Amino acid sequence: MKRDLVGARVILAGATGGLGREIGRELVRAGASLVLFGRDRDRLDSLELPGPRVAGDIADAGACREAVEQAQSSLGGLDGVVNAAGVVAFGDLVSLSDPALDELLCANLIGPVRLVRAALPALADGGFIAQLSAVVAERPMPGMAFYSATKAALTALDQALAKELRRRAIDVIDLRPPHTETGLATRPIEGVAPRLPAGLAPQRVAARVVAAIVDREREVPSTAF
Repeated sequence: MKRDLVGARVILAGATGGLGREIGRELVRAGASLVLFGRDRDRLDSLELPGPRVAGDIADAGACREAVEQAQSSLGGLDGVVNAAGVVAFGDLVSLSDPALDELLCANLIGPVRLVRAALPALADGGFIAQLSAVVAERPMPGMAFYSATKAALTALDQALAKELRRRAIDVIDLRPPHTETGLATRPIEGVAPRLPAGLAPQRVAARVVAAIVDREREVPSTAF
């Protein structure tokens, strides 16, 4: 049975990113109500999307709890979480600084874990968690070894969590899109991006993300975008 998103109450993490904005638009078109969660208050306020805003770092457990509390107080509950937050760095493992390693780990793995842990007590049975991993979880890339590792770890988390939450009928969807033209590669926290092939349009990837939620898919590999 397909999922009806009309009236669904959803936290969207990474709402200010190029892909996050497009996913937000698709969710609103499908009838969902959003809590928009992102780091930058000014960028959150400039989004042309309806819904309360929570400015904070996904790796901050307090900010994650605030997003959940906002869903409960403003939307009346929580039916889903979409995590489109993340950062990237380029360079061989030895050349990356310790702060860059820490930020990759916090943004791409620890933050999603904290958001899920904050959300689960409030998340309605039969709800969903959709996490944006990446193609590098399937095919780790040289010059992106630690970034690849954080995304592979997120995919492993999703696969195990899907089994843990089966009794609550909560769908955990692991999405691994190929390179997408969000501009993320031009804003690495460290290093310089290698020459990359043309990526997918964010609108196409966002539509596929929402289709996976509606169709109650468990995973969407890179080849399915």
